[in-house]
Amino acid sequence: MSDPIVSSLKIAASGLEAQSNRLRIVSENVANVRSTGQTPGSDPYRRKTVSFESEVDRLTGAEMVRVANYGVDKSDFVTEHDPGNPAADSNGYVKMPNVNMLTEMADMREANRSYEANLQVIKQSRELITMTIDLLRNGS
Repeated sequence: MSDPIVSSLKIAASGLEAQSNRLRIVSENVANVRSTGQTPGSDPYRRKTVSFESEVDRLTGAEMVRVANYGVDKSDFVTEHDPGNPAADSNGYVKMPNVNMLTEMADMREANRSYEANLQVIKQSRELITMTIDLLRNGS
């Protein structure tokens, strides 16, 4: 059996890493919200996704989170009439990325809050460790 404080640090650290990866993917999606294809009729940027799974740490027995896989959103592209765009087809329509800014902003907000919560767990654990050390010093 492992120390519960060490386990909480490992769990929170795994959450920080997972949410950091999630924020990176959301940032990439937002950056490519208007990235069309290079040639007429070609596909634009496709929204990326990230999914998580739990993983048990063999050393501590703590159930941590990790990135299970990175994927792409298979939803349809929206078309816009923009005949001057190099990616426009013969009718002047351009396939636009399947990135929805509202979805991305909501995802970013959720990831940010989860990141902050995990960071708070690490701060609290560090405080408990410091208090324990102070008690041991003052007790002897």
